[in-house]
Amino acid sequence: MRLLFELFLSFLKIGAFSFGGGYAMLPLIEREIVNNKGWITFTEFTDIIGISQMTPGPIAINSATFVGYKIGGIWGSIFATLGVVSFSFLLISIAIHYIIKFKESKVMKASLMGMRPALIGLIIAAFLSLAKESYKDFKSIIISLIVAVMLLSKKIHPILVIVAAGILGIIFYG
Repeated sequence: MRLLFELFLSFLKIGAFSFGGGYAMLPLIEREIVNNKGWITFTEFTDIIGISQMTPGPIAINSATFVGYKIGGIWGSIFATLGVVSFSFLLISIAIHYIIKFKESKVMKASLMGMRPALIGLIIAAFLSLAKESYKDFKSIIISLIVAVMLLSKKIHPILVIVAAGILGIIFYG
């Protein structure tokens, strides 16, 4: 039961202090789950991110469910998932009244404008952390460049890009 409570609290902390969506959460998930708790390895963490991109749902919920299941089975996945969504659910339930009331407030708009660059910084930090593990050789850089070109120039759907990257991985590493 202690482990389930730890899972809940760890993911509650991640959910409470992460703003800007799943990618902005990645540095917090890495620090808490990989570095502090040691529940998964960094390689498993990068695998979770890849799997989360291919499965429906937010990356934080997918990560919580995966880690929770790995650490504590079905109950672990339930507690971790509840942990990551609880703060947001509570915050939105309380804040919705004030958000509607003050949506035109200069202070509210200014604070949101201030958060945007911070969110970009969190996403860049997550990218750099993942890049260290992902770019192991020249082949991985080629795959990354092909994917970037596919996404930026051809406007190909991300799911097809993920499938193509998997096929390239089989070709290059299989």
